[in-house]
Amino acid sequence: MPRYTPEQLAKRNASVWTDIQVILAPFQFLIFLAGVTVTTLYANHVFAIDFYWVSLAILFKTLFFALLFITGMFFEKEIFDQWVYSKEFLWEDVGSTVAGAFHLLYFFLAYMGYSEKVLAGEAYLAYLTYVVNALQYLVRIILEKHNERKLKLHGQI
Repeated sequence: MPRYTPEQLAKRNASVWTDIQVILAPFQFLIFLAGVTVTTLYANHVFAIDFYWVSLAILFKTLFFALLFITGMFFEKEIFDQWVYSKEFLWEDVGSTVAGAFHLLYFFLAYMGYSEKVLAGEAYLAYLTYVVNALQYLVRIILEKHNERKLKLHGQI
């Protein structure tokens, strides 16, 4: 299932966008953990967490998700010569689009005046779509690293 050619691997390994993604992804995960924690504390009435913090957490998570999506677009353009939805990254981009839509849905529902209970549930749904999407990326990274080792072993890179 590897999708990088040896030339693309060389571009990926030399790209500043790869480094940026490697730096930003763990921060996004920490923001995700903080958001889930705050939402859980609120939903279970622990420490009398105000709903403001749930909204602030999903706001930061959404902004960081957008930042990673945008930097990922630059990565994809540099490596695959297409800004988004390249055939090599199609499912990752579809997953990111779905996750992004669920993050934005929170704010649409808030604007429409839905209850805090509905919004907390939607925040969990947004976080779940992030987890599914992140797992998809992790699987890809593992498969690509395995392919890279195989190419190095056979002297192709």
